[in-house]
Amino acid sequence: MTVKLGVPSKGRLMEKTFDWFGARGVQLSRTGSEREYSGAVSGVEGVELVLLSAGEIPRELAAGRIQLGVTGTDLVHEKLPIWEQQVETLAELGFGQADLIIAVPAYWVDVDTLDDLDACAAAFRARHGFRLRIATKYHRLVREFLREAGVADYQLVDSQGATEGTVKNLTAEAIADITSTGETLRANHLKILSDGLVLKSQATLFRSRAGGLSAEDRGAMKALRARLGVDG
Repeated sequence: MTVKLGVPSKGRLMEKTFDWFGARGVQLSRTGSEREYSGAVSGVEGVELVLLSAGEIPRELAAGRIQLGVTGTDLVHEKLPIWEQQVETLAELGFGQADLIIAVPAYWVDVDTLDDLDACAAAFRARHGFRLRIATKYHRLVREFLREAGVADYQLVDSQGATEGTVKNLTAEAIADITSTGETLRANHLKILSDGLVLKSQATLFRSRAGGLSAEDRGAMKALRARLGVDG
């Protein structure tokens, strides 16, 4: 067995992760074609690179099929209900920053806070006979956040892409989504509630708490963490 390191399989997250490890003397590289999802590690012994989608990495960490993984804080918190018991945060990598936020139409001039949204949702249900719809793919995080804020009379509708367009397309009245610059929100005439920050996210290196490691694997893990400067 070797220590398996899960890394996003494509795009800017993969490139930035490769750069972050490379700057610390651990070279990660893709082997074969872009469809093969295999890779190599040099600079430390006993570590295998596994290329996965960012959304798969939390599940693989929780199951112990990979021992280390780089993915967004938002994905770990959303996909692992008791994430602190399943993974350990080793390092925030300083890229991939984004905020999970609640946003409403910009023309809702009387809706600026979660309390306003709660009042609006009650009025919406009384008027239309169904609950105000909030489009998101972050169901668990948003539901917990709104419950703690006392917001009721809403329903979450699933949106796996182009969430900002759901309001314009009349499939939702508000959204909860990740944003980094806010430009797409503004382009779709949406505004973030003043107290609507659900979670601040960034690319993070996590360690699985599942399963035991052999003495050899513990040595490889210790050597890698020392090289990366996250030896605790």
